[in-house]
Amino acid sequence: MFLDGLLKLYNAHSGMINRVSLTIIIGFIVLFFITRITKRWLKNKLLPQSLLVLQKVINYGGFVIVLLVVMQQLDIRLSAFFGAAGVAAIAISFAAQNSLSNIISGLFLLWEKPFQIGDLIEVENKSGIVFSMDLLSVNLRTFDNRLIRIPNEQVMKANFTNITRFQIRRLDLNIGISYNDDVDQVFNILKDIAVKNPYCLDEPEPVLIFKGFMDSSQDILFGIWFEKTDYMVLRNSILKEIKRRVDEEGIEIPF
Repeated sequence: MFLDGLLKLYNAHSGMINRVSLTIIIGFIVLFFITRITKRWLKNKLLPQSLLVLQKVINYGGFVIVLLVVMQQLDIRLSAFFGAAGVAAIAISFAAQNSLSNIISGLFLLWEKPFQIGDLIEVENKSGIVFSMDLLSVNLRTFDNRLIRIPNEQVMKANFTNITRFQIRRLDLNIGISYNDDVDQVFNILKDIAVKNPYCLDEPEPVLIFKGFMDSSQDILFGIWFEKTDYMVLRNSILKEIKRRVDEEGIEIPF
């Protein structure tokens, strides 16, 4: 009986059901191709995070258009729907103030472009590579492969640091030597280490500053410039070489 009832219902409304099904299928196919074409056309014109947000706007907007067309085909009164939607929107707006604030902050971040996908940033002692960015949050991937989600509003209010914004960076090392050692000799050793290290840039030149006399050491600032992608290999190699050379030259690093 149940199957007979469904069959009669389908026969009575088969035309409408077919139109609605065709509308949904065609709508989502068109939406798929619009998204693909937009991505290819704007891939080299927009930043990755801007392109990602644009794709989401197209998907959500297309879904709403398909839904409205289907409702019209089903003879659902759109005026009543919009009236109910307006009441619901007012109720939701009170509960979604934080979300609205995050959306506005996300738009400001897209406009200012302080970072992009792939940059290494630090936000309130949380650091990681920007994995994705949407209308509500920024997602970071940490070095131990964890995901950190930070609301856009929090990013806007925080004093965040973009560590890899520029192509070259400087690694600053504070080196303390004994009062019995010659500062000029140590300067020459450090210059030689920088020249021989393949990851240390010749231009800008390394920075050597005698910082002054501390309780148990003479302190030197040794700053070397490098390509941002070479941070780990430079840091490891330069520290090992400093330790080896000061041991060879009899330079004492106090406790």
